[in-house]
Amino acid sequence: MTEDNKRVAHRGDWKTEPMPKQHETFVLNRSFSDEEMDALRCGNIPQAMEDKWFWYMEESTLWAHRNWTGYCIYRIEFKEDGNHIVTVNRNPEQYKCTSVEEDIGTLNKLLDWWAEPAYDHYNEWLSETYDALKKA
Repeated sequence: MTEDNKRVAHRGDWKTEPMPKQHETFVLNRSFSDEEMDALRCGNIPQAMEDKWFWYMEESTLWAHRNWTGYCIYRIEFKEDGNHIVTVNRNPEQYKCTSVEEDIGTLNKLLDWWAEPAYDHYNEWLSETYDALKKA
């Protein structure tokens, strides 16, 4: 257990699908504090319907899956130099985005939330809903 008694997430805690053969890789350049990495290492086991993400760390790799489907959307291999290797799902039946630039924006926003000591899934859900409505 962590300081706040939150259970650390592991692969077997949720239904997960592997990263599909249709995927793309890019570099995400950003830094994380030790506290932010500790928060990411805890992962997230969804506790509410609005919580769209299940994620966990294995060694230095974060796996991010959609809550309802278990589809793997992002795999992030954290590197000490801040040039993290991201693999993103490109199976159009599982994930509609096809733009690396859009994925970078989305992933940075997600990582900002996920790296907070007290992850707020409801605020994330509101923001994702608002962004989807703007695109519509």
